[in-house]
Amino acid sequence: MDLAGLKVMVIDDSNTIRRSAEIFLAQAGCEVVLAEDGFDALAKIADHHPDVIFVDIMMPRLDGYQTCALIKKNPRLSPTPVIMLSSRDGLFDRARGRMAGSDEYLTKPFTKDSLLRAVASHARRGDGAAHTG
Repeated sequence: MDLAGLKVMVIDDSNTIRRSAEIFLAQAGCEVVLAEDGFDALAKIADHHPDVIFVDIMMPRLDGYQTCALIKKNPRLSPTPVIMLSSRDGLFDRARGRMAGSDEYLTKPFTKDSLLRAVASHARRGDGAAHTG
């Protein structure tokens, strides 16, 4: 799995989750952008133009569903794959994530393999744009 050079954003209010994801992704050669919440993320997305975005569902102020919906409503950002992160593996959460525009749903705690597989499967779709940094 060659993920070198891909820019991946991880939005989660948990420092532990952000750090774990950052370590896994950096080891695979990804450039990692971290955000603590939806507002922090929206400010950074415009500057960094990530190839793939992971967003936690349960966050203060602006939750993952709202953050995903805002990303998908923006014409410049909408092609960016958004993968929801949640500690609950419920059908309702998955459906609500899809309604907000998410491309996939990953249950926490994630493994290094599941995280990298998700990046690889979504980064391929935008391959032409993914390496124009």
